[in-house]
Amino acid sequence: MSGPAVAAPADAPAISALYRERRLPLIRMAVLMVDDQPTAEDIVQDVFTRLYRRHRDDLSAVADPYAYLISGVMNAARSVLRRRRIARAYLPPRRDPVPAAEDQALLGADNLEVIRALGRLTARQRQIIVLRYWSDLSEREIATALRISAGTVKSTAHHALRVLRAQLGEK
Repeated sequence: MSGPAVAAPADAPAISALYRERRLPLIRMAVLMVDDQPTAEDIVQDVFTRLYRRHRDDLSAVADPYAYLISGVMNAARSVLRRRRIARAYLPPRRDPVPAAEDQALLGADNLEVIRALGRLTARQRQIIVLRYWSDLSEREIATALRISAGTVKSTAHHALRVLRAQLGEK
């Protein structure tokens, strides 16, 4: 047995007609804004849904439904672009690389502590310390390699060594 037939709301044909007439041009406009057809279709569908929810009983309360839809699509497209920009700008926190087990076995605890301390230096300080003490370059060679003055090499190395000594608990 079937129940009584439910009549469609009086404004449904008007919204249906508006949907059939304006959906594709609005999707094209949204695609131009967000450069993604599935997202553009979602935007347009959401705007039509909001229009229906807000004015279901009386679409005549909207002065210009097409202008309402254009405004809604543009606002939603801007929101999508804003969310994309924020998502692209987000850089997850960098994880410290996990050394291989054999690296830890080959390197003593003291060496691991020195490597961690080097990682906390500025990039310039780390470059100078590595070139000076691991690559055994002179101050002049380091200055040439990094295109800085020998005085900058000397002062940066001095500051870096002071920081390393403090981190490693040496005097």
